[in-house]
Amino acid sequence: MIFVDYFIFGLYLCGVLGVGWYYFRRNRDTEDYFVGGRAIASHHVGLSIVATDVGGGFSIGLGGLGFTMGLSGSWLLLTGLLGAWLSAVFIIPHVKRLDARHGLVTYPDFLRWRYGERVALLAALVSGLGYLGFTGAQVLAGAKLASATIITRAPLGLDPLQFSLYVIAAVTIVYTVIGGLKAVIYTDTIQWIILLVGLILVTIPVVLWGELGGLDTLRRELPAEFFHLNNVTAIQVVNWMVTIVPIWLIGMTLYQRMYACRNVTEARRAWYMAGLFEYPVMAFMGVFLGMCARVMFPAAEPEMGLPLLIRDALPPVVTGLVIAAYFSAIMSTADSCLMASSGNIVNDVIKRYVWPGMSEATLMRVSQLATLVIGATAIIIASRFTMVLDAILFAYAFMVSGLFVPTLGAFFWRRATAAGALAGMFLGGVPTLLLQLDLVPLPARLQATGLDPVAYGLSLSAVGFVGVSLLTRPAARA
Repeated sequence: MIFVDYFIFGLYLCGVLGVGWYYFRRNRDTEDYFVGGRAIASHHVGLSIVATDVGGGFSIGLGGLGFTMGLSGSWLLLTGLLGAWLSAVFIIPHVKRLDARHGLVTYPDFLRWRYGERVALLAALVSGLGYLGFTGAQVLAGAKLASATIITRAPLGLDPLQFSLYVIAAVTIVYTVIGGLKAVIYTDTIQWIILLVGLILVTIPVVLWGELGGLDTLRRELPAEFFHLNNVTAIQVVNWMVTIVPIWLIGMTLYQRMYACRNVTEARRAWYMAGLFEYPVMAFMGVFLGMCARVMFPAAEPEMGLPLLIRDALPPVVTGLVIAAYFSAIMSTADSCLMASSGNIVNDVIKRYVWPGMSEATLMRVSQLATLVIGATAIIIASRFTMVLDAILFAYAFMVSGLFVPTLGAFFWRRATAAGALAGMFLGGVPTLLLQLDLVPLPARLQATGLDPVAYGLSLSAVGFVGVSLLTRPAARA
């Protein structure tokens, strides 16, 4: 990298902060701040969904999968296509109908309508903590990219990765605290277009033909199984499916974007667009670049291969643009997750139970303070992980295992009850968390199956939810 690359990157950061400040001065109330005034066009929302869902974390993680298993790593983002399209067909019509009647703001608002206050409160806490972990994963992704490309030396003898972690977190938190959903969505549109153009028209051609000399080099240097789609176990694909697809039903960031759309048609169009961009576009592009990175840097840690490739293979100016685009993807996910966590804690907990009579102006300031505290906590979480994908899947599993079954029942089972939902949340979430933290060992017979702990959590959640619902009476709905 040369001076102009650092200048481009610095200019990008200033631009992002400027957009955040622009919308901060124009946000009239928390509806503007959290759901964009409910009038954002479908193409902006669709690109924002991709930027938020895939983001830098999955981008870096996909590069790591391409590095270790080749094209088969693309199965990871098939989950995005399935989740987006299933949501568009079955979930969006229900949510937008309720939104038109009740003016919903958060994901727990839906559960509050269906099950009541206790279920909504627990869901808000689980969702808020889950997105806190997901934010930490995005910050870690940014730190890995920065330490491999920009901050290769840290002051005071600090480790470059740790120093990068603090720098990226600080920039992301400041932007998120002063911004809102409009700022996030509109910058996502521009940032994602830059990223796609940079990767498709510049990065892949330069790396493949300029550095490697064509596909023949890849075929010669990589194992043959890297070019097939069956270089992955069925259990691994199942684990990805059960961990990631359900997030499309319970993701606070996705509910915010449903509410931000004008109507059902616009929301569905956005979700269909997002699914196609995730798979096949981003899926195969990400793993292919990971394969190229393995040839160029065979001794690298898998998730560092793609950042090293960007740093060393691209020409000046282009390097700065592509790095800025990757950081934009990372920040677009991190700020969305911070807003989701803040929205859960402020709107569903503080506003209702701690300070119920606060004014709109006070609520805005409380939201910003909560975002600041959550962001600082995310730094601590990020420092406990070394693999981005592991951190993402951990956060997903925590939310999915407790929330998916009760939410599915809220949409499609009239007999579902609040007591059943609470039972499903506890029986799904608590065992999964204990298993993931290795506080409770999984029996050897179950370990041999290779299934992720979330699969057992979902099973327990379903048993508790259905059983208790059949023994109790559904509450009346508004």
